[in-house]
Amino acid sequence: MNIAFLLRPKSDVAFLYDDFSLRQGLEKMKHHGYTAIPVIDREGHYITTISEGDILWFILKDISDGKSINGIPMQSLEKVHIRDVLHPDKNPPASITSSIEELTSRAMEQNFIPVTDDSGSFIGMVTRRDVIKNLVESVPELEK
Repeated sequence: MNIAFLLRPKSDVAFLYDDFSLRQGLEKMKHHGYTAIPVIDREGHYITTISEGDILWFILKDISDGKSINGIPMQSLEKVHIRDVLHPDKNPPASITSSIEELTSRAMEQNFIPVTDDSGSFIGMVTRRDVIKNLVESVPELEK
């Protein structure tokens, strides 16, 4: 099976650009209710996925004056870019030519799998839900 049938296209998926401020990233994640979101560059290439935890650990690491998180002014989050927080190897993308078996294996570890074309451009994602739905539909006795 071609994974393109499971693909949620980039136009239907929320993502962040790596030059967004941390504040912009947090606001977009909150708006969509996401705990993790793909990050791409302005040329459209997938870089990695950023999570709430990545942002929280970054903020905690930078608190050196003993202030609590509630004491951090939002303006300071505008000075930090998403690219400053990233861990590039965190959620590697799958190629559009990947097999459904590879996606299934990856879905056991991640909520979604970013998908790139042959040039590394982000073209969308496949969710764990879509992989499971496909597996259930492929086994007739599970469709009950």
